[in-house]
Amino acid sequence: MTETDLRTHAEEIHDQFSDRLDLTVEGVQERLETLVNEYKVPVSEARRSVTNTYLDDAGMDRDDLMGGGGNETKEVTDIDAAEEWIDITAKVVELWDARSDAVAQVGLLGDETGTVKFTKWSKSDLPELEEGNVYSLRNVVTDEYEGRFSVKLNRTTTIEELDEDIEVGDDSIEVEGALVDIQSGSGLIKRCPEEDCTRVLQNGRCSEHGEVEGEFDLRIKGVLDDGDSVHEVIFDQEATENLTGIQLEEAKEMAMDALDTSVVADEMREKTLGRYYRVTGPTLGRYVLANETEQLTDAVDPEAALIKARSI
Repeated sequence: MTETDLRTHAEEIHDQFSDRLDLTVEGVQERLETLVNEYKVPVSEARRSVTNTYLDDAGMDRDDLMGGGGNETKEVTDIDAAEEWIDITAKVVELWDARSDAVAQVGLLGDETGTVKFTKWSKSDLPELEEGNVYSLRNVVTDEYEGRFSVKLNRTTTIEELDEDIEVGDDSIEVEGALVDIQSGSGLIKRCPEEDCTRVLQNGRCSEHGEVEGEFDLRIKGVLDDGDSVHEVIFDQEATENLTGIQLEEAKEMAMDALDTSVVADEMREKTLGRYYRVTGPTLGRYVLANETEQLTDAVDPEAALIKARSI
């Protein structure tokens, strides 16, 4: 994030509050720079934090900031941009264990169109959401990482439990074919440990938070070829362990013994390339996320199949 980018954010925030507060663009920019440069806060969260501070100072709420018109109400599959303030009505499909004290709840929300991940911050001091209940959620903010959107509940969010039910839509697809390639970035990887950041580190650096001490994870970015078309599939840690039989601790020991993390991906290729699989899961950009995987009986020459796939 360059100084020019922060200046642009500062100017936009200044324009929102200049008629109510005695602000300067330089003062707003200084607040942003402190959060981003000194405390390594992501720019989007820094902007939200500064905006919320000025909302409190001005005695405003989000509707005031939106000109009294309120937010756009969206269905889950219509969420297609980050840093938008929206209202949604959704059912709590599943709650997960939070990995950080800064997160009060994390899980999956769903409506008739599909599902979306949500995060509720501890500092938001919001009521607890319960699995199976339906809520009207106003003033949630959208986020995006690698094409996958999520929503964040913050201290300006209002939660109203509704006496109704929602039949959550299934946005999964099913693909099958021979696993003909395991792409770069697979195997034993390290992810950024910062709260709610799952970016894969490159040479020990996170694109958002800079140099950090990463946390180990397993992942496969694979290519399935069904003979007519190819499908790119992402297997998370659980799916990778089930697919390969290699557990995370075992992978770490393999890499330590060889002093090279690439041996893990090599072993995964040995165990899986050329075998047929059926994969079911939602799409993420051009990828299918493997929620369920079934090995089929046939086998192929992966090198020949990959050459054929690349020529399509």
